[in-house]
Amino acid sequence: MTDAADTPATPPPSPWERERPARARVAPARAPLSRERVVEAAFTVLDRQGLDGLSMRQVAAELGVTVSALYAHVSSKDDLLELMYTRLFDGFEMPEADPERWQEQVRDYARSGRQRLRSHRDMARISMAHVPFTAELLPHVEALLAVFRTAGLPDRIAAEAGDLISTYIDGFVLEEGMWEDRADQHGGDGSSLARPDWREMAEEMQNYFASLPEADFPHLRALSGLMVTDSSDERFDIGVEIILRGLASYLPDREVGRPGD
Repeated sequence: MTDAADTPATPPPSPWERERPARARVAPARAPLSRERVVEAAFTVLDRQGLDGLSMRQVAAELGVTVSALYAHVSSKDDLLELMYTRLFDGFEMPEADPERWQEQVRDYARSGRQRLRSHRDMARISMAHVPFTAELLPHVEALLAVFRTAGLPDRIAAEAGDLISTYIDGFVLEEGMWEDRADQHGGDGSSLARPDWREMAEEMQNYFASLPEADFPHLRALSGLMVTDSSDERFDIGVEIILRGLASYLPDREVGRPGD
C-alpha cells in the first residue's frame, strides 16, 4: 500500500502557462441566416399562430436573431408574405396547353391550387391580399392563360378566366380555414373533414329547410337534402365543373361538360 506522503504532489504551473487564457467553450456552429431560413421560420410561426400572429419579431424569435438581422434578407413583412406565397409554387409546372384536354388541365390546376393553399394555415388570406403577378409567378399565369386561349376561348373570356378560377380557389380555401379555426376553438377532434363540426350542423340545416312552409319556400324544401353536403372535396369539384361548363359555353362548338356526359 502506497503512503499518501509518498504520492508526488501536483507540480505548480510553468511560468509560460500562468498567463495562458482559459480555453473558450466552443458553441455549436449556427447555420448562417438566409432568405430561405427566414421563409421557413415564417411558415412555422404562421402554422402555429395564424396570420394575425405573424410578425417580423416573432419570426426573428423563432430564428434566435434580432429583428434587424431579418432585413438583410427581406425588405418588409409584405415582402416576406410574397416570398411565402411564391414558395408554394416551388416544383409546380403547368403542362403544355392541350386543346383536347383543357378542362382536365384546369381541373388539375384548381385541385393543386387548393392543396397548395391548404399546406399552410391562412395562406388563402395571404393569396387574396397580394397580387400574384410577381416575376417568379408570371410563367404560371402565362401557362394558365395559354390553356384557355389554346382551347379556343375568346380573348375577353380567357383574360377573365384565370382570375375567376383563382378567386374561387382562394374563397373556398378561406371558408375551409374559417371552419377549421372555429372547430379548433371549440375543441375539434381533428377529423379529416374540412369542416370537423359540419355533420351535425348539416343535418340540422337540412331538417330546418325541409320543415319550411312549402307554399313560401318550395325550392328550399325540394333541395334541402342536397344543399348541404359532408364532403368539401365534392363541393369543390362541383364548383369547378360549374365554372368549366360556363367557360365551355363560349367555345365556337359550345363544348360542355366532361367527356362522355
